[in-house]
Amino acid sequence: MTGFATVTDLELAGGPVRLYAAGSEEREPVLLLHGAMLDTVELLWHRVLPALASTHRVYAIDLPKHGGSRPWHRTVDQELCELIVDQLLDHLGIERVSLVGHSMGGGISLGFSLQRPERVARAVFSAPGGIGARRPAQLATWLALRTPGLLSASSRYLANSATVIRRSMVRGLAAGAATEDFDRIVELARAEAQAKARHREKALDDWQILAYGPFGMRLDYLPELGRLAVPSLWLRGSDDALVGDREVRQAAAAAPGGRSAVVSGAGHLLPLDRSVEFHRLIAEFLAEGQP
Repeated sequence: MTGFATVTDLELAGGPVRLYAAGSEEREPVLLLHGAMLDTVELLWHRVLPALASTHRVYAIDLPKHGGSRPWHRTVDQELCELIVDQLLDHLGIERVSLVGHSMGGGISLGFSLQRPERVARAVFSAPGGIGARRPAQLATWLALRTPGLLSASSRYLANSATVIRRSMVRGLAAGAATEDFDRIVELARAEAQAKARHREKALDDWQILAYGPFGMRLDYLPELGRLAVPSLWLRGSDDALVGDREVRQAAAAAPGGRSAVVSGAGHLLPLDRSVEFHRLIAEFLAEGQP
């Protein structure tokens, strides 16, 4: 993959995890964590990671049941993802790392920062999951997530529906088909859909499913943010339909020393919609913690 110095397959927490790395090992380390569903390191970070590697030692992993981190035969919940991050840092010999997490990866980063603050130097939460007590259509979504066979059937459907995936990416990206590298993004998303079906995985991640309760979110870190002990930057695209502006601003205000920024003209996939602006914001924030 262009921009990555090394790609290594590890075993962490009892399963396979693919690790990507770039940048000088003498520089401050950063770990990137991607989002859910069809997301992978190669899809989400293919522009941000090479840019960030000019100033940092950058690591990124395919989370379990994504990309090269297969097969997994157990439930991949918040606790397991945090354990993987912890064991990864041990494997790399890193005491403290800066985290950049997007969507589901933001929620994983947030939980890890709360549980293991001594291992986190700074944290960027990009359109993070895991904040907010309720979601639109809470009960209906919870029921759909527990409809027998629905998510497995959805996975198979996506694997055989190149047109649906393309249309979904057009809707999900601010510039639609005019997005830079659009055809490559669609190709990677389709390959991920096919891998999910091949490994008999559901269309949604275990992490997403478990976060939902019938009348409220089971995973909501907002009430705990007063004890967040690491400097944090909270990012959201101005046109994000999945993560609300109110929740992100509340989170940044509740976190001691937290700050927020809105990326104009970006949707939920802001590392793809506005990669240059996204990199600038996180690079400036991370630079504040360097000697």
